[in-house]
Amino acid sequence: MSTGVCEVWFYHLERTALDQALPELLEKTLAKGWKALVRTTAEERIEHLDGWLWSYRDDSFLAHGTDGEPMADRQPILLTMGSENLNGAQALFLVDGAEAGPLDGYERCVLLFDGRDEAATAQARGRWTGFKAAGHPVSYWRQGAERGWEQQA
Repeated sequence: MSTGVCEVWFYHLERTALDQALPELLEKTLAKGWKALVRTTAEERIEHLDGWLWSYRDDSFLAHGTDGEPMADRQPILLTMGSENLNGAQALFLVDGAEAGPLDGYERCVLLFDGRDEAATAQARGRWTGFKAAGHPVSYWRQGAERGWEQQA
C-alpha cells in the first residue's frame, strides 16, 4: 500500500558491477509482488540488459520486456529510456545517471551508481540533497566487507 511518498535508496556499487547487483535487486523487488521499471540513458544499455536478464544465471532468468515491444504494460520488469511508468511499476531503478522525473505512483526509487566513478559519485551526492529537500525519505546502501548491502544512512 502506498504511503504517498516515494522512498529513494542509493546503492553505491564498489565491489560488484551493475550486471551483478541489478538482477539481485530486481529479484527482491519481484519477491515483494512489485513490478520494476529500469530507466537508463542509452539504447545500448537496454540492449545489453535485455539479453543479460535472460541469461545472468544458469538456473534462473528475470522475465522482462522493453518499452518498444507489444504489451509493455504487462511486463514485470520494463527496460526504458522514457519517463512514463508504462507497466505501473512500484519500483523505479535508475542506472547510468538517468533522471528520476516525477516519482508519483512509485513506492521506491533505487539509484545505482559506480563508486569508482568520481562524476557518478558527485552526481549521486547532488541527487541525495535534492531528493531530501523535496521531502523524500532517503537511505544510502554500501557494499559491506562481506557480500551484501549495509545501510549507512
